[in-house]
Amino acid sequence: MKRNKLALSLAGLLIAPIAGTAFAQSAPADASQTQSTTTQTSTTQKPQQLQTITVTGSAIPRIDTETPSPVTVITAAQITRSGLTTISDVVRSISADNSGSIPNAFSNGFAAGASGVALRGLTVNSTLVLIDGKRAANYPVSDDGERSFVDLNTIPLAAVERIEVLKDGASAVYGADAIAGVVNIILRPGYQGVEGTADIGTSQHGGGFTKKATFLAGGGDLNTDHYNAYFSAQYEKDDAIDISQRGFPYNTSNLTSIGGQNNNGGLGTGTSGSPGSIYGSVAPGKLTNPAGGFISGVTPVGSYSPLNACGGNTTLTNTSTGNYCQENYVGQYGQVQPATETGGLYGRMTVKINDTTKAYMSVGYMEAKTWTVGLPAQIQTSVPNNTNGIALPPTLTTGPNAGQLNPNNPYASQNEYALINYAFGDIPASTNYDNHNLRAVGDVAGTVGDWNYDASLVLNHDWLTTNQQGFINYQALLSAITSGSYNFINPASNTAAERAALAPGNSKTSTSDLDSLDLSANRELWDLPGGASGLAVGAQFRHEAQNDPTLNPNEEFQGLGVATTKGSRDVSGLYAEFDAPVLQSLEVDVAGRFDHYSDVGNNFSPKVGFKFKPLDWVALRGTFSKGFRAPSFAENGSSSAEGFVNYGGVSNLPASFIAAHGGSPYVTAPYSLAQYTLANPNIKPEKATNFTFGVVLQPTSWLNTSLDYYHIKKTNVITGPNYAAALNAYFAGQPIPGGMQVIGDQPDSAAPNALARPIEVIGAYTNANSLLTSGVDLDLQGHYISELTGTEIFTWKLTLPDGSTQQFVDTHGPYNLSSGAGTPRYRESWSNTVMYGPFTITGTFYHTSGMENYAEDVGVGPGSCLTVLPLSCRVGSFTDFDLTGSYAINDHVSITGSIMNAFNREAPLDQADYAGAGANYNPTYAQQGLVGRFYNLGVKIKM
Repeated sequence: MKRNKLALSLAGLLIAPIAGTAFAQSAPADASQTQSTTTQTSTTQKPQQLQTITVTGSAIPRIDTETPSPVTVITAAQITRSGLTTISDVVRSISADNSGSIPNAFSNGFAAGASGVALRGLTVNSTLVLIDGKRAANYPVSDDGERSFVDLNTIPLAAVERIEVLKDGASAVYGADAIAGVVNIILRPGYQGVEGTADIGTSQHGGGFTKKATFLAGGGDLNTDHYNAYFSAQYEKDDAIDISQRGFPYNTSNLTSIGGQNNNGGLGTGTSGSPGSIYGSVAPGKLTNPAGGFISGVTPVGSYSPLNACGGNTTLTNTSTGNYCQENYVGQYGQVQPATETGGLYGRMTVKINDTTKAYMSVGYMEAKTWTVGLPAQIQTSVPNNTNGIALPPTLTTGPNAGQLNPNNPYASQNEYALINYAFGDIPASTNYDNHNLRAVGDVAGTVGDWNYDASLVLNHDWLTTNQQGFINYQALLSAITSGSYNFINPASNTAAERAALAPGNSKTSTSDLDSLDLSANRELWDLPGGASGLAVGAQFRHEAQNDPTLNPNEEFQGLGVATTKGSRDVSGLYAEFDAPVLQSLEVDVAGRFDHYSDVGNNFSPKVGFKFKPLDWVALRGTFSKGFRAPSFAENGSSSAEGFVNYGGVSNLPASFIAAHGGSPYVTAPYSLAQYTLANPNIKPEKATNFTFGVVLQPTSWLNTSLDYYHIKKTNVITGPNYAAALNAYFAGQPIPGGMQVIGDQPDSAAPNALARPIEVIGAYTNANSLLTSGVDLDLQGHYISELTGTEIFTWKLTLPDGSTQQFVDTHGPYNLSSGAGTPRYRESWSNTVMYGPFTITGTFYHTSGMENYAEDVGVGPGSCLTVLPLSCRVGSFTDFDLTGSYAINDHVSITGSIMNAFNREAPLDQADYAGAGANYNPTYAQQGLVGRFYNLGVKIKM
């Protein structure tokens, strides 16, 4: 459905005759702004007000908020007590968030500048994020060039009333993507008064200074003024934290002192996998293939030596192949967190049209900026043009000095080439992301006869501007080498114009759209022994589109992958839900939804649930449902993506292959392996079967606890090509699996006749057989504001098309789908609040279990390790403690403060994770361990 058609539909709804009686809204604000169900037992008795609300996962308003499905509610008060200041931090702290979750700290990923939640470890594309029960536009760039998700940074925390987390499949009500669960961000339906906050904070160990402020103001009473309107604004700016501001072992790639490897730059040629230093190194040589010219490879006839004298941050180091300026890239350029700046405005106006009908319009705008710092570009790269064998010619062949000896080549007078390894330290590398999200919602609700209805229109547009600096243009590089226009010996003498010619910068604007029209209605039917039965029906029509152009058109920039996503589709859906309290102790709920996708066809998703209360303080509940996930535009559109993973070394290369190369650095040192994945227009939607079973106990008025088991089986799992199978076939000399390619690197100069190491693997998305995950959730809440939540994953198993299986729970897998973050078995949090007079103090423990240091999806299974460290081949667990508090000076002014990671716990050593900028830790689960103890101080004023 196109946007103009949706606008016309809304206009028709707003001018249509409206009549009726009662409306049950999904998020009550206060008594003056909520409708309720009235029960009167006599003409003299005061009416009892029984408030009905709509709970996430069900379309039928209810008085009892305990549904057959497990739902966790995080209130605004709980968020304030936690000390967390962004939607991203709040949602990703949920114990059910696991493998595939996207942290803000992953600044080198495809979806850098965004944050996403992944319930049950099923990655971000299987968790549906709603705002006020309505869909939102996805981030314009797909995670890993494949997975679509809603950026949590684009949701205004200042306007949030509560967050409901449905930990169950919900395709029967919401359609696609709700396989692992639903996160429903519920904004305030109304507000009266004025309040504002201002906070500052800083890290004990330096960096990360933050300042933030919020403002909220509103007025009008629906019952007396027939309207309510409010406005909120928020702003936050966080400075970067550099890895150089943190200690060992995070601030270096040289871990030899604790039994690891030295992966600092400048210790060898680019063909060994070690990047060159900014001072460079050269060795005299002869052309290996004269017909191929100066980029086809050079056979060294002498040792390497620095091109320039080693300067700051480097150490002159001697190796078997010569002398180098060893440079600690991680410590010099890495970041624990990038600099970010977010801000936004949100306004909502609600009008009471008559006693039974009201409408609202809301408009929100959020902007999130992220500034990341990259490593200097290398002269030797493998993609998209292999320059590992590049050399400086003895004589210039182009430009005004053609025919003269090359001033950058120390061996020019001997008519020898200079095999060069070098990093362009005088050309800063950075990427800036500026994401804008504009969202408008119109809603009208009332009744017709016995039916309560709601009609809404959502128009959501997201646009992301990406500006990248520091990547070297391939043709400009060749020209600079043949003309001598770039000075490698004295980079400081290069002009701004000469640097700009080599690295002109690249940029793109990516967009994502979601326009939807939602129509729903509900009513009571007939009375049953347990109460009135209820029926809800609804329809949804939406248009989705994404356009993400490549940052590397025509593959002109070195060391930069190619990713592009483009697609659009129309979706229509019909659903119904029937709730039957067949007994006072037994409730049964049945729902089903039919969806039609213009690109992948039809789907029907049913669900049935029950709640049984054999005793007043005991409830048993369970659900069975079917779900689905439609392919993203990256998976079935006009799309492709090229990413890179760390490869090489004794951990994941066959011993025979390493022996054939004589154990040369070409195979033993880690390097970047390109994985190029193509969209598959014939890909099928993923299907899922979910069931849950749980018990809810409230033995006393001050204790409520629940324990729920979940079981999810996916079929037709959409996954990237089986890279491991293709690589195994390549090393074994067997045919590469159909539809795939393995491209070899330049030959190893130490073993030119041996099989070249793989440099790129190419294939298309495919439907694997199945995926199975199961586990339990624990939720405990006490009268003294004690809240304990925990999740244990029993299994997370992927079955491949050939019948083989890969087990990921308690390991670093799925490696390629989680930035190497892995799938920890346990996550828990325990929060306790004490109130005494004007004081409120809350302490919260967060714990994530450790994991084995292997990942079967990259060919490293039990008995092997992804990295040398940790020596135990097991990454440790991480526990941190946050302490927050407030002091109410009077009814209008409060002082707030917090100490995050109060015990200053360090992150466990984790070399395998590749989201942590090479800092040897896991930012998905242990970011606070690198940030360290962090202090916040603020003030809250409420009028």
